Amino acid sequence: MDEELRVVTERLRAEAAASGVRDAPAAHDRLAATGDRDELAAVLTEPGHPLWARELAAFRLGTAGDRRAFESLVLLLNHRDPPRCAAAARALARLGDPRTARAAAALATNELRVAYALQPVRLLVELRAPEAVPALITTLERRLRPHDPHRRVALACVEGLGDLGDGRAGPVLNDALAHPALAEAAVRALARIPGQR
Repeated sequence: MDEELRVVTERLRAEAAASGVRDAPAAHDRLAATGDRDELAAVLTEPGHPLWARELAAFRLGTAGDRRAFESLVLLLNHRDPPRCAAAARALARLGDPRTARAAAALATNELRVAYALQPVRLLVELRAPEAVPALITTLERRLRPHDPHRRVALACVEGLGDLGDGRAGPVLNDALAHPALAEAAVRALARIPGQR
């Protein structure tokens, strides 16, 4: 079992045990051990399965490259619980579905869900897809408004734009220099973009 799967499995086993359902730990262990992808996919489509079971099935399918996990992983990527978002991002990065970047860009730029945009932003950077730079620029521009509370998302955009090294990010990164919480990261990001100072 790889380390990512072990961490997710342990977190979800604790969640299953805390659910108060008597057979939940055994059901968890069965899902964690099965090699039957159809059994895992059924958990995503049949009614009545708890969230921990759906997450475990989606994570296992996603990391195995089974695209039946895509929709569930995208929903988890925008969940209010940060560990679920992070696990979904890891699985989506390994899934290899061509729809992933478009979905992550839509989530990163959704102003109604910006509090949960951190993992979609990081996923876009990891994917290095054509959608990444425009989505990060849009998200960062919105975070540069006075009194914006989403500094972690803004910082992830600044760092990500530096990692991507695309010249289109120059203007928004220069704007970020005026924000004390972002200035140091913006200097580093600009230094990584050819032709920027």
